[in-house]
Amino acid sequence: MSVSELALRKGQPLNAFRKGLTVKGGGHMSLIPHYQYILQADPGTSFPPEFKPVFSPGEMLALGVFEGKYLNDSTDEFPREWFLMADALGTLSPQKPDIECNYFKIKSRQPLSVWKDNGWLPRKGGRGSTGDGRSMLADPKRNPDERGWFQWYCRYWLGRRIPDLDAVQIARWRSFTRHVGAIKHRCKAHNVSCSPRERQALLQWSYDPFI
Repeated sequence: MSVSELALRKGQPLNAFRKGLTVKGGGHMSLIPHYQYILQADPGTSFPPEFKPVFSPGEMLALGVFEGKYLNDSTDEFPREWFLMADALGTLSPQKPDIECNYFKIKSRQPLSVWKDNGWLPRKGGRGSTGDGRSMLADPKRNPDERGWFQWYCRYWLGRRIPDLDAVQIARWRSFTRHVGAIKHRCKAHNVSCSPRERQALLQWSYDPFI
């Protein structure tokens, strides 16, 4: 069954997501059995002023991120439009990662195993002090997003709120702005052929890669 067929069969339309809705977590990697969350804001609203992502998750998937492989098994959790649009544009690859699905046609991510080794993802037995952001990310009791920042962003954009975790992930997003400065220093304005790997990374963190 294709991603489009799954999205139509299992996914809800975007207008079904609103504050107060209980959302069941999707995908086969969850460390929390039967994970679900209640939306505490309407989709795409109530962001703090320091958090200004350029693209919605659906727009990112449509443009081409993570080699087309991200969240294809989670069509029952997220708005069907996200997957239908990306599928129609050829930026999904359900069977295997394909760099041709990326906007800049270049690989710009590390495997999840590296993220786990660095403490950026939750793992079984992970734990640490409550004040340490990295230990929070490694602790599945405090971080239910086993696939990292983009999964967190998808859920946050929909309206889920976990204040301590949100603060850590927003701080990580803000720290990524250094790559904007690096591209501006290295490349002429709007020359998207310059530093494509870094531009792909910007897109995957919802920054403007076309600067």
